[in-house]
Amino acid sequence: MLKIDITHPDRAALAAVEGEVDLYSSPQLRSTLLKLAAGKPPAIVVDLAGVTYMDSSGLATLIEVLQESGKYGGKFVLTSLRPEVRSVFELSRLDKVFEIYDNAEDALARLKQ
Repeated sequence: MLKIDITHPDRAALAAVEGEVDLYSSPQLRSTLLKLAAGKPPAIVVDLAGVTYMDSSGLATLIEVLQESGKYGGKFVLTSLRPEVRSVFELSRLDKVFEIYDNAEDALARLKQ
């Protein structure tokens, strides 16, 4: 089961995700992140430290929210990718599309600048 905790540090929206992001759980992630984007925060930070697996439906969800946040000029960044999840981004070359940080603290500090 997917768990998503939302906090709002420094006007940003931080979504800490835990579990496997696959065909069955990605609709929950999509719904949650699109609701965040609808509020037009200056930045959405998705912390993937707790994600142990991600398939193409998870990637598609993140791409959709990246596009939605871009429509209003918001930032959308990812943090804390485990090696097994990072490899999916690298194989699909999405590591060149997303801003990816080592941890949420670094991302939030960078977004304040």
